[in-house]
Amino acid sequence: MDTGEPVNPDDFRLFSGSSNPAFAKAVAAYLGVPCSPARAGHYSNDSLFVQLGASVRARTVLIVQSLSPPVNEHVMELLMMLDAARTAAAREVHAVIPYFAYARSDKKDAPRISIAGRLVARLIETAGATHVMTMSLHSPQVHGFFDLPTDPLTARPAFEAYFQRQDLAQAVVVSPDAGRVHTASRFAQRLGLPLAVGNKTRISDREVRVSGLIGDVAGRQRAILYDDEIASGASAVEVVRLLAQHHIEHVWVVCTHGVFAGDALRRLSALPQVQEILTTDTVPIAGASRVDKLRVLSVAPLFGEAIRRNYRRESIGDLFTFWQDFKSED
Repeated sequence: MDTGEPVNPDDFRLFSGSSNPAFAKAVAAYLGVPCSPARAGHYSNDSLFVQLGASVRARTVLIVQSLSPPVNEHVMELLMMLDAARTAAAREVHAVIPYFAYARSDKKDAPRISIAGRLVARLIETAGATHVMTMSLHSPQVHGFFDLPTDPLTARPAFEAYFQRQDLAQAVVVSPDAGRVHTASRFAQRLGLPLAVGNKTRISDREVRVSGLIGDVAGRQRAILYDDEIASGASAVEVVRLLAQHHIEHVWVVCTHGVFAGDALRRLSALPQVQEILTTDTVPIAGASRVDKLRVLSVAPLFGEAIRRNYRRESIGDLFTFWQDFKSED
């Protein structure tokens, strides 16, 4: 990817939270700036302590922090880093959140619960962010929870580039449920493939039921199961088993955010139909948890390019997620 005009290192400060420092370093390398030091720890009473290790006065500041497990610890660290930059007179404070975990809490679907995605969005603004950059929010309405400029990027270019090198003869793109159908449809169109959708009912956070597929998968030999996030892996496991009943024996499992809680990776990898599990580096995956079928694509260059364009006051519309998903095809 052409990096274009570089940013001014003297006018720019990029700090990493503790959740995904390798990702922050990759973004910094793309931009050609150092990853400035920061400290985080706990006092004896377990309250959190953070300190930015370089002057931010009158500068553009980026705080890079995925809301990966332990989510609430990383949320609080992000808020404190944003507050530290704001109160130290930063000119702009950009919260770069590759994975916004609370996007799954996007509606009031039970009595007396919090719409936590909206709450966390408000906390980020209150802490001092002037702009948010993230990737593949769980649902479009989460974008509207933020009352400050927010850029939701898409990982589709990375996935498309990968699959353009694969044998996709007799393949079909499969969305696990109707909630992701717009994104999966766009992905299928870009690859020139048909689309099928799972008829999914969620029983609990870790239990789902997929009763059938909407779309023609007859005669198909390969499938790309395409989702925004895999946490417990329950949906993916059920859809792969359903695809096997339709005699599809080659499945790529694809997700932007590979949370892979508990034994999700092992369970998916154990399915003989799963040939490869493809995800990005928005969520760090410990080496001990990795399996042979796992492949991680870096989206740090996508974030780096979006940050560079934003800094240069250039358009980043072609890197957005949702506007294409809902654009008329007339």
